[in-house]
Parts: sequence; C-alpha cells; structure tokens
Amino acid sequence: MSISKEPRVVRTEEKKLAGRRLEMSFSHNRTFELWTTFMPKRRHFTNAVNEYLYSLQIYPDTNFFRQFDPKRTFVKWALLEVADYISLPDGMEPFLLPGGEYAVFDFKGSSAQAQNAFQYIYGEWLPASGYELDDRPHFELLGSKYRREDPQSEEEIWIPVRLPGVFQ
Repeated sequence: MSISKEPRVVRTEEKKLAGRRLEMSFSHNRTFELWTTFMPKRRHFTNAVNEYLYSLQIYPDTNFFRQFDPKRTFVKWALLEVADYISLPDGMEPFLLPGGEYAVFDFKGSSAQAQNAFQYIYGEWLPASGYELDDRPHFELLGSKYRREDPQSEEEIWIPVRLPGVFQ
C-alpha cells in the first residue's frame, strides 16, 4: 500500500453527477450492494462526460471521524459525471457536487488496505496540515487503473478542506 504523503490541493467547480445512493455505516457496509446495482446501469448513460467513477460519501458533520462510531450512518453514492440531467437511466438520481478546495491523495493498494490510508489522512496529515475539513462530500475518483481488491489498484482520494475561518 502507498499513499502520497503530501497531497495536491485542487480547487474544483461544481460538477453534475448521477447515480445511486444507499445509507450505511462502517459496521453495516453496503458498498458492494450499491455498486452491484449501479454498474449494470452504467452502460445506459448516454451523456457521460468521461469514464471516471465517483465513490462519494456524505457524512453528517465534520466531526464524523473525530468522534468515530462505526455504527453511525452516512450516505454513499456510486456516480459518474454527466453533461446534463435530461435523460438519466431508470433508477438513477442527479447529484450536484459543490465546488471548493480538495486535498487529493494518490492511493495505490486494495480497497481493504484503504483503511490505513484514511487513518493517515485524518489522524496525521489533516491535524498537521493547517487545513480543516469542510462540510462537503468526500469522494474517491476511480479511473482505468482501479481494480478493487488488487494491491496494484490506483485511485485518488479527495478530501474537502478549507483554511480555518475561510468559508467557501
């Protein structure tokens, strides 16, 4: 497993995404269920902007990881970027990703190894970074090098950040 120790900080504009969502917790993880219902519909999108997939989480507040409880629920989405919301496949919902600053970490490893990467991000990097979490979605960007359980799998981890006292 490897993760970039110093992320690049990127400012993004809002993006139109579409997909499916499920409420879950870390102790009742429904990620497999979410993606197995999303992936068959992927080929029915006629307005996808690119091939990237978004695994996106909406946590109830910015203290979610500071006061971690594996039973606490959050919403997870399986998404892709679309040009518009005019003709979404059946069962797919629109999601507007707000713009803002993100710390982007390059991660290489299996999804089982990702827990160590997140422990580094929230436990070591963030407290020492000068940034704080912003109350926006967190996501992983999955491209052609993503291979789920393969230790050579690659993805980007996007963490919403802001400078203290600066609201986006």
